[in-house]
Amino acid sequence: MSRLRHPLVGLFAGIGLIAGGGSNDLLEPSLAQATQEGTTLMAAQTSMVYDFTLNDIDGKPVSLSQFRGKVLLLVNTASFCGNTPQYTDLEKMYEQYREKGFEILAFPANNFGQQEPGTNAEIKTFCYTKYSLSFPLFSKISVKGNDKHPLYRYLTEQSPFSGEVEWNFQKYLVDRSGKIVARYHHRTAPLSDEVVRGVEAALTK
Repeated sequence: MSRLRHPLVGLFAGIGLIAGGGSNDLLEPSLAQATQEGTTLMAAQTSMVYDFTLNDIDGKPVSLSQFRGKVLLLVNTASFCGNTPQYTDLEKMYEQYREKGFEILAFPANNFGQQEPGTNAEIKTFCYTKYSLSFPLFSKISVKGNDKHPLYRYLTEQSPFSGEVEWNFQKYLVDRSGKIVARYHHRTAPLSDEVVRGVEAALTK
């Protein structure tokens, strides 16, 4: 569930911008960054990816704020899809870049072709046994339709790369400040030049 930003925060941020002085320490990190970079308050809203909490594959709540400062690749996954072998390359990518501050967050979803029909326990067994995943795996959610999870409602309706998720293994790249900086097609391989260049560029910032 996302947190609502108090309206007075915007007021105080505006006062700071008009005055052109004072410390940004009292502002939330995303607002302080917006002030320093001369961007608008609206641009800071892309940091909302940190405002969501989801259950991991074992049902324990995980706040995405714990990944603040890291480069993230958000992927909606499925166990019985033609794209499922992408798990292999995702794991290779994770092993290659994790020490540099890279995380892959996998969100199983049954929205497309009923290709993720199992329970969380079944999904966990499949992913850890067949693909030996070591990156964070979350409980099954919906990424499309009336029951779309709030995180994906943000990604598809409010982020700079809005538009419905088309199929399993669509990818969103998030930079260290929490901004969505790229969206990759579900058929785009994780180790393709396009994705690798995007990840490496984000890691250098």
